[in-house]
Amino acid sequence: SEEGKKMMSNPFSARKHLNRLIYPMMRDAMFKFHLLSKENEVVLFHVKAMADYYADGLNCKFIRTNVVPAIEPTREFINPIVSFSGLPSFMNRLSYKLSDLGMKMMSKPIKQFRQSIGLNEKHTKLNLPSIYGLSNYFLSRPKDYPADSYYTGFWFENSKVELEKELAGFISNGEPPLLLTFGSMPSKSKLNLPKALQRITKELNTRLVVIKGWGLENTEELQNNPAIKVVESAPYDKLMPHIKAAVHHGGIGTVAECLRAGKPFLTCPVLYPLGDQHFWGTVAYKKGLGLRPIPLKKLDEDKLVAAVRELLNNKQLYANSQKIMEQLKGEDGVANAINVIESIK
Repeated sequence: SEEGKKMMSNPFSARKHLNRLIYPMMRDAMFKFHLLSKENEVVLFHVKAMADYYADGLNCKFIRTNVVPAIEPTREFINPIVSFSGLPSFMNRLSYKLSDLGMKMMSKPIKQFRQSIGLNEKHTKLNLPSIYGLSNYFLSRPKDYPADSYYTGFWFENSKVELEKELAGFISNGEPPLLLTFGSMPSKSKLNLPKALQRITKELNTRLVVIKGWGLENTEELQNNPAIKVVESAPYDKLMPHIKAAVHHGGIGTVAECLRAGKPFLTCPVLYPLGDQHFWGTVAYKKGLGLRPIPLKKLDEDKLVAAVRELLNNKQLYANSQKIMEQLKGEDGVANAINVIESIK
């Protein structure tokens, strides 16, 4: 919604919307998820579902199930949602306190919900097992994690949807194209993206597939360029093997699909300064799998063209991307996750 877009542009302003908008949504979510939890023996939950705030009242097995490792403190890397901050590494573990502060803002509806289901409003955080849909080949599991916190490998899905005929035809009618997408989050930027993309096709002699998602608007003027194909969406597992490289927002799902296909990338985080997108782009940059991240709000036409030029021509990026692709072929994250879930008592 327009109201949601305004709140996303300044997350700190969300506080004034708590009582009217956010608290009622939280109470509704907890009520529904608690109802489902009561009916099952094993509950896998994302941290945003807040199941650990009522798990002490139910007789079932709860397992935190996340991709972004922003809750469990470690000395080995900074909290991904504040990776922009440039804090010295000795403060890595302390940076996870920010996640706790965020949840303290939500203490009112949590206390009210606990009371509504007959639990004491005072709550001690439970030590629950955790699984992460992450690969050690990309981000090493911290050595100071508890023994019951696991990296299983990426949770890849093989889509049943095929590429649209027009898109498949475009791909096969020339050199592999560059992919550009900024995901599903509405974004603001001073960059004249259509103009920049027209320059890229002409100056760098490359073709482009542009996925609109929710993040891109005003792409009509690109439709007349035969070197550019604009689509609403596409199954990444079918598309990625056919591209040259990618420019994207830096979400871990898109990062993982690039890695699976052995394609280097440039991340332009939409969520910045807060959010994990900058973190994943930085990890990829340090491992030689992508370029240094450029936040979308700091991107201009010249920067984008220069970055794409390097992305298309940096041979080491392609060699490194092929190497991790081969490593990931031997890892079945979904099967590993199932084995871990069944082994937890």
